[in-house]
Amino acid sequence: MASDRPSTDVSSLRAPLDEAALRRALVGAEQDGFYTRLDVVAETASTNADLLAVAATGEDRRVLLAEFQHGGRGRHSRTWNGVPAAQVIVSVLVRLPECPLQNLGWLPLLCGIATVDAVRSVADLPAQLKWPNDVLVDGRKLAGILVEVAGTTPVPVVVAGIGINVSLDDGELPVPTATSLLLENAGDLDRSRIAQVLLEQLGERIRAWARAGWDTAALASAYRERCSTIGQRVRAILPGDTELHGVAVDVDDQGRIVIRPDDGGDIVAVAAGDITHLRPA
Repeated sequence: MASDRPSTDVSSLRAPLDEAALRRALVGAEQDGFYTRLDVVAETASTNADLLAVAATGEDRRVLLAEFQHGGRGRHSRTWNGVPAAQVIVSVLVRLPECPLQNLGWLPLLCGIATVDAVRSVADLPAQLKWPNDVLVDGRKLAGILVEVAGTTPVPVVVAGIGINVSLDDGELPVPTATSLLLENAGDLDRSRIAQVLLEQLGERIRAWARAGWDTAALASAYRERCSTIGQRVRAILPGDTELHGVAVDVDDQGRIVIRPDDGGDIVAVAAGDITHLRPA
């Protein structure tokens, strides 16, 4: 448990993001960079909201990182505040030409795959996904993702926001079930390095998806490999506040969690709902 770890002076871990280095690594054709623009701001209410506000200008593959976010939003409009220089807070504006609208629901799961792979690579931690896109380490939430659709014509335009807890200590965690790279004794706490690898992973996943003609089979396979919800007994809070208890047996090719109910009823594919991992019955 995070609370069992010794306290650490976190001030030395909270250096500013290296904006110039991130631009050199990620932006521009010479580096085969996926991104066209990258900015770091000291503070904002919401990086997602900032990019949604400029989505109609025609920009594409733009990155916005914030040292501090004071009005962040999660799923179901839940609010949360960051801690200055203690997290990787990033949003990406991207256009997905020719992507079928019914496949857009896969982008949050793709972001989850990229985040898990970045955490495993840089921090050397066994990160996993809780459906749909919470990133967990040992059952505790390390990172969250919110993808919002800015428009669908003439092409789909989305903003993907990702937040990773890096140097939060016990007293700074938003909820007791959260954690941070610091509290999990990560191998690397360099936020610039984490942000770079995360954005590299995200860009390559989107490129590969586009090369595959927006087919979801490869994404589904990669997601299943990283999803700790599969095989777990779960409680699903569905729209309308109805509850479903059962075992999560799969994630289908539409990105839905497939649950075998405890009462022996027909298998249910859930597209939206809050999932809680339960102890075995």
